[in-house]
Amino acid sequence: MTKLTIIASIIAKDGQVELVKSELIKLIDKTRVEQGCINYDLHQDNQNPAHFVFHENWESEAALDEHLASEHIAAYSAAVEGAIESFTLNKMTHIA
Repeated sequence: MTKLTIIASIIAKDGQVELVKSELIKLIDKTRVEQGCINYDLHQDNQNPAHFVFHENWESEAALDEHLASEHIAAYSAAVEGAIESFTLNKMTHIA
């Protein structure tokens, strides 16, 4: 199976950008050492600082599922409850 690419888009509510950013940053080191994680890179939009994007690659959908069920994802979700305007997760296949 080919790797699974994830584009996760997070938009923080007004006044919550720094909270959301700090909580997203906390996920990076813990996620990068997870089995099946190829890369886990956080970006912030230059025009809209409330918009964050994770570009991720996983060895399999099972590895992604384990990540999404991890304690650090649960802690992140609790920490940013009420601070997120929108969240989308796109599962993609690398073509070229």
